[in-house]
Amino acid sequence: MKIAEYHSLNDIRVVDFLVPKIRKGDILVKTKVCGICGSDVLEWYRKMRKSLFFGHEVTGVIEKVGEGVEKFKEGDRVFIHHHVPCFNCHYCRRGKYTMCPTYHHTNFDPAGLAEFVRVPELNVKNGGVIKLPNSVSFEDGSLFEPIGCCLKGLKNTNLHIGDTVLIIGAGFTGLVHVQLARMMGAGLIVVSDFFDFKLKKAKMMGADVVINPGKEDVREKLYEVNEGRGADVVVVTPASIRAIQEAMKYLDKGGRLYLFGPTSPDDYLSILPYTFFFSELSLTTSYSTTPIETNAVCKLMKEGKIKTEGLITHRFNLNEVQKAVGIAAKGDKSLKVIINFE
Repeated sequence: MKIAEYHSLNDIRVVDFLVPKIRKGDILVKTKVCGICGSDVLEWYRKMRKSLFFGHEVTGVIEKVGEGVEKFKEGDRVFIHHHVPCFNCHYCRRGKYTMCPTYHHTNFDPAGLAEFVRVPELNVKNGGVIKLPNSVSFEDGSLFEPIGCCLKGLKNTNLHIGDTVLIIGAGFTGLVHVQLARMMGAGLIVVSDFFDFKLKKAKMMGADVVINPGKEDVREKLYEVNEGRGADVVVVTPASIRAIQEAMKYLDKGGRLYLFGPTSPDDYLSILPYTFFFSELSLTTSYSTTPIETNAVCKLMKEGKIKTEGLITHRFNLNEVQKAVGIAAKGDKSLKVIINFE
């Protein structure tokens, strides 16, 4: 089979690799679609992973099932998770599923940007395989994982009905946050981005106000449309210290700052504890997602409550993966970039 091999952001090769052999309880999936995640184009993050193989936003068709698999059969259309929690440990008992040691040690084999993927028995048992409803395409199903990440993060903000939410960054995840924030009861949704085509998309997805920081002062405009105060929740989607520093200026008293994009381990952020203390500000983060959120996303998508039209802007085949990653990394003209295996 063919698989994408990552050597650097500018050196991604398509090579031959053996089709994984399944064991008892495993399933083998023939890949149909794999999305390019923001983490796939963060070079420091890829180096930390210490693997030549990447890709984890996967849908496909079950090619084979191992002995003992009863819930799934050959021919089933599925989405697959690369990580699953144990649901029994200290962290899982407290709802911190992505902190679970099992979560960090599970993975499918060898990676999503491959023609075939083996899903291990534990992943199969612990919710790592979701059947796609007939109404959900392979392309839309590949969005379960990244949308699930957004859902998990917004839940962490304790968003209240009527809250004003400012979303910094109108890329794919920013647009998803717009939709989810509306579903969760946000009163006013404001989106900031330097690219007008993305701001236009944000309006289409339900944003009330959009701001281009290159043309308007974000804080001034926010206060103008929000009764002279800052936002209750500020979502920072870029993996940028500068964006985080700017975001702190837009918080109202009692506000929650939510960091979606991971910054490099070499980056440091300076804050004034005085301001956080007397204004009762809080900072929250959210790493990855779990079968809990992706199953919720599956249901929402089946019911047509999540708009996906226009979120996928670029489609490539596996032989074009270098170009796909380059466009995703640049981000100025793209939202979600996917690899189609058909």
